[in-house]
Amino acid sequence: MNKIISNILFTVFLIFFQAMFLNHVNFLNFINPYLYIFFIIYFPLKTNRSIFILIAFFTGLIIDFFSDTHGMHAAACLSIAYFRTYFLKIFFGMAYKHQVVKFKHLEFKQNFFYLITMIFTHHVILFSLEVFSLNHLNIIFKKTICSLIFSFILIIIFFEFFIKKSK
Repeated sequence: MNKIISNILFTVFLIFFQAMFLNHVNFLNFINPYLYIFFIIYFPLKTNRSIFILIAFFTGLIIDFFSDTHGMHAAACLSIAYFRTYFLKIFFGMAYKHQVVKFKHLEFKQNFFYLITMIFTHHVILFSLEVFSLNHLNIIFKKTICSLIFSFILIIIFFEFFIKKSK
């Protein structure tokens, strides 16, 4: 029960931090950090998938409410929550199948590709919906790559402080 409460409080903190601070960071109109997806990426594996997808959707909806983005974050969060199972199977194989993936015990290189794939998927969906035009693929690509780098760095910092520290 204590673990559930700490996860809820951490999620509320991430949403608050995203809404109050990171939503106002916009470097050169291409770099927007999205730390709140940390919660979706490292959500406990043994949770019912339907509940997890609903939680991810409502997390995105809350961010949309604060960002005035009309469901874009909800769609991106819903997508990465849905695809997360497949990415875990690809990157962790049998360890995921037997539910023995422990994020805090992973080495950086094991975590790297999973993390990049999840962030990239989120950002491509988010910025594609934001721009909503194939005529501006270069803008989608620039925003995705620039924000991916910044989000990756923030998520790694939080991972080291909040996940690895609890070993």
